Formats: sequence, structure tokens, C-alpha cells
Amino acid sequence: MNEAPRLTFKIASEASEFEAIHRLNHQTFVEEIPQHGRDPSGRRVDPFHAENTHVIALHAGDLVGMMALRGRRPFSLDAKLPDLDDHLPVGRRPCEIRLLAVVPAHRRGPVFRGLLELLVSQGKAQGYDLAVISGTTRQAKLYRHLGFVPFGPLLGTGEARFQPMYLTLEVFEEQVGWLSPKVATANFLPGPVAVRPEVAAALAQPAVSHRSAGFESALLGIRSQLRELTGARHVQILLGSGTLANDAVAGQLSLLGEPGLILVNGEFGRRLVDHGRRWRLNFEVVESPWGAPLDLDSVGRRLRQSPLPGWLWAVHHETSTGVLNDLPRLADLCADAGPRLCLDAISSLGTVPVDLARVFLASGVGGKGLGSYPGLALVFHHHDIPSRPERLPRYLDLGLYASGNGVPFTHSSNLLAALAAALERPSWPERFEEIQELGAWLRAELRRAGFEVLAPEDVAAPAVVTVVLPPAIDSRRLGAALERSGFLLSWASEYLHTRNWVQICLMGEVTRSDLALAVDTMARLTPRPARLGP
Repeated sequence: MNEAPRLTFKIASEASEFEAIHRLNHQTFVEEIPQHGRDPSGRRVDPFHAENTHVIALHAGDLVGMMALRGRRPFSLDAKLPDLDDHLPVGRRPCEIRLLAVVPAHRRGPVFRGLLELLVSQGKAQGYDLAVISGTTRQAKLYRHLGFVPFGPLLGTGEARFQPMYLTLEVFEEQVGWLSPKVATANFLPGPVAVRPEVAAALAQPAVSHRSAGFESALLGIRSQLRELTGARHVQILLGSGTLANDAVAGQLSLLGEPGLILVNGEFGRRLVDHGRRWRLNFEVVESPWGAPLDLDSVGRRLRQSPLPGWLWAVHHETSTGVLNDLPRLADLCADAGPRLCLDAISSLGTVPVDLARVFLASGVGGKGLGSYPGLALVFHHHDIPSRPERLPRYLDLGLYASGNGVPFTHSSNLLAALAAALERPSWPERFEEIQELGAWLRAELRRAGFEVLAPEDVAAPAVVTVVLPPAIDSRRLGAALERSGFLLSWASEYLHTRNWVQICLMGEVTRSDLALAVDTMARLTPRPARLGP
């Protein structure tokens, strides 16, 4: 959690970034390369500043490199070479690359490559397929290695000598292997999550038959690990998402023929209601405000009234709001009053301790907090489940899985291998403690930066932080800007953008340094942070 800050590549958009550009411009092209006269302010504003697209590299929030793209003629080279077009390939749409500058401490690292790749992607998006530069003779070898072709005479005088060069898009792609901008990306999504290298390596293993002895042995091992992690007696693993797992739970509830109770305090509680309606279950709903915990006092009162529900279904970790509901108290209420407790543990599994010993049915997934890939749906149960072919679709009949050693249908050895690698952590309690500490730190940093966190601190889930934005800041624009800056946040779901919320999730492999840079970038991309708080 104490890694050095990573580099972030982005298009300059803030006043502070442009001020840093002016100072690096002076430092590089006045103080280091004597191309222009000194300015007492230590700043040099490029004559084409307003027409440039500035690509920059940030390290811990500080500018460490820049390049500029400009497509409007005349180029600066036009003034030095009146016959510029005679030197260039015909039928091209050229642009000019200018103002390459990297601070000395980062000249042997990935800054130049990252700047160039992002700049080329911007140029390609704008329809350019040829770039011209005035390359300093000090870096002539590097430019030639990247595919730049020199043309015309040397320009400049003394120590400030420049060689005109051009680069075609196809040559750059061939020489450098560019496919898309390799912007350093920090993944703060609820899924898919960033995984450990050994998990990615396991996924890439050759596939094996789901009828082989090796597959059966691996599946038994994974199921044993999941039971040990949760205290559940049984678990079935289906190919699918958390939605499939909840459909399998609803299918089992449909067999009981008893009324039930569904608890709601966010989007995923509402989705349980939708599952119940689609399965034509008989149930009541107890709803609490979004951002608040489940009202278990009201639930307790309802459980003492007739007709008594035969089952109760709730979300443990409400992903939409970042609220962690009280599972021990919920289990106590159900133990006292008698309904079978069913749980959506999709976002809590792998992020907080989850005790399913007193839970009738629970849903989970192999990705998210467990740290593997999407595609495996988990259904936990504490009782033996027979097959019910007369009542359930084949794929949702948990009894078929239970009676068929867990593999009634085609399964994915690759996804199972990745999940097995993800489960092999030195200590799950340490993992939970890390997420808890990091979540508390993140919420404090966001509030310090002036942002409003939705969940009250005493019920906040550590792995999902929901940020409430004021009307002046559009969540979709902010989320897209953060993505361009190298940070993947959750913002595109309908329930988020209709409420103008964004989320930072800690379910995968994340670092405190990346989070600090993300919070700093959020603050710089929004109006004055002091105006964002409550």
C-alpha cells in the first residue's frame, strides 16, 4: 500500500497545468536549450499556446513532461522552410508536434513513450496521419529509432540546432507497436477489478475438459476454500454473473411456497425485488432511504406480526450506496423469529468478513472482492438441495449441481484456475484489515478535499465509497475526464448518473498512492473543492 506514485498521462485542462507548462517551457527552451531570450518571470508562453493540444505527464501531481500537437497552418516550420510541403509525402493530412520537454529526473523512464503514444492517439482521433517536428540534434538517434525521417537543412544556431523531420502514422505503429494509448490506468471499478499477476497467469493456462479428473480435483479444492472462508456448509459454482446467482436463489425460494420479506436500502435491494417479482414470489418490502442502513428495528417489529414470513432476503454490502448492513443482527433477528435468511453477498465477499453459518442461501461471484475475473456465480447453502426438474430450468436447478459433483454442464477451467489463484492469499484477515484502513483513509481524504461521501461513517462499507456531487458538477463528465487521466471510477450506471454520483471501489489490487492521485485529480477537475462539501 506504500508504492511510489505512478505516472499519469492526460490532456492539459487546468489553469495550474498550463502555468506549469509555461515554466517548463522556459526551463527547457530558454535555460537549457538557449533558443529564446530569458524572461524575469521564469515563464515562456508559446506563441501558439491557444491552438496547441498539450499532452502532459504528471508524477504525484507535478508536471514532469509535455508535448504539444497543432494542426493549423502555417506551422512554425513553414516560416523556416517556405517549401515545407515539397519535403513531405503527398496526400497526407499533417500536424505539427512541438514543445517536447521532460524534466531531467524522468528522461530515462517511460515519460517520453507515454507522451508520444497519447499524442499520437489524439492526432489520429483528429484525422492526422503525418507529423512534422523540429527535433533537437541532441536526440536525433532517438527520433530515428522511432521512425522519424529527417529532411531539409539543419535549423537554428549554436547550441540550439534542430533537424526538421516527419513521421507517418503507419511507420510509428510498425516501429513502436502502437495500438492504443498506453495511459497508466488505476482501476477503482466494482468489477472487473485489477487482479494479481498470478491470477492473470492462471487464466491464461490451456483449457482442460470439465470431465477430467484434474478439473474435478481443482473444483473440490475451490469449493472447500470458499466454505472455509465463509463458514457455509455447501457452495455451487455456476458459469454466469451475480444476477444468475440471485436468480438461482429466487428459484429455490419459489419452491418453499411461503410468503417472504425483501429489505431494500439501495439499487441492489431493489433488484432483489425485481427477482422476486419475475419469479412470482409472495413477499412484502421493507424499504429504507438510500445511503442509510437497513431499519432493523422496523424489520424486528414486522417479524413479530402475522402472517410470519418464511424467508427474508437482503443485501449485505449495498454497492450502490457504499453502506454495509448489519449481518450479525440480521441473523439474530431471523434466528429469533424463524424466517430463513437469504443474503446477497456479492460485494461483501472478499472485502469484509462474511459469516454464512446461519444463512439459508447466499449469492456471490468469483470476481469483485475475491480478486478474480467476472464469469463465475456462487450460490452458498446450508442444507441439502434435491433436484427439482418439474419446477426449475435445468441451468438454475441447484440440485443438479449438488448431485453432479458440481459439474452438471460445461464449465470453464480457465476461470476456475484464476479463482483458485485469487483465493490463495497469505491471510484473508490481513486483507480485510487493509481494505478497512484504506477505506477509512480514502473517505477522510475525500472529505478533506471538500467532497461529500454518501454513507455515514458508522455504516460505511470499506470497499465502495459513493461520492455525492453537487448539481454544478456532472458525474458523467467528471467520470470521463478521470478516465482520460488514467483513473477508472464507477459512474456510468444509470442509478449513479441519475443521482449525480461517482464511486471509488477498493475491490481489486489498488494502492494508496494511486488513490491519493485520484482524489487530487478529482479536486483539480472540479470547481473549488471548498464549495463541494455539505
